[in-house]
Amino acid sequence: MTNRAVILAAGRGSRLNRLTADRPKCLVELGGQPLLHWQLAALRAAGMDEIGVVGGYRGDMLKARDLTYFGNSRWAETNMVRSLACAATWLRAGPVVVSYADIFYSPEIVVNLMRTDADLVVAYDTNWHALWSARFAEPLADAETFSAGADGTLDEIGEKPQSIEQVRGQYMGLLKFEPNGWHAVEELFSALGEHEIDKMDMTGMLKRLIARGETITAVPNTAPWGEIDQESDLDLYDGWIKNGTLAVPAQGTTS
Repeated sequence: MTNRAVILAAGRGSRLNRLTADRPKCLVELGGQPLLHWQLAALRAAGMDEIGVVGGYRGDMLKARDLTYFGNSRWAETNMVRSLACAATWLRAGPVVVSYADIFYSPEIVVNLMRTDADLVVAYDTNWHALWSARFAEPLADAETFSAGADGTLDEIGEKPQSIEQVRGQYMGLLKFEPNGWHAVEELFSALGEHEIDKMDMTGMLKRLIARGETITAVPNTAPWGEIDQESDLDLYDGWIKNGTLAVPAQGTTS
């Protein structure tokens, strides 16, 4: 079976200001390498045979690469769920790991997703509070609710927490869909209006699936990862690189 992954890279990443003025967010550099390099290194080390990218803003900079390109021509007026749907041919055909374009992560997280026998799987960080405390003056202000049952079934995600007890982890922007999991998403789409789908973000989609009775499996993670949402995040992770906490992927493993 072919192991496939798709990176969702259609958005502008406007909160990175000048850094995305001339390039998509996944080409912003961390440790002297584009974020895309970090993602490809992890995905390939985890055994991904084919990797696709959904482009939109400055998608021309992603086409001339050894990747399958899916274009979201409506990237400026739609959200991430529409970008995901651009890769529907792959999602219907077999398991697909889905990665946000503004994160870096360890191969073992991807391996754990692939090894989990479930139709829809999300990775989450159990040590989220340490990372959020390093990124934000008030960690709870940017966090979202997250809870999973003892059996690993996701119970809640994506709401504004009122207390830290409501945050049992943080969703990382890494998922795996089996064809049955994607079929459940397409059934959800059939019950919604086009405008609703256009504006739906990923956690909003997951919440709706839970409300419909779909089972989503949550896989805990303690391996290194990070999200780049603002320039200060890059400063934080560059500091980790300098002190040896974070290693830049070797060149020559990606394109």
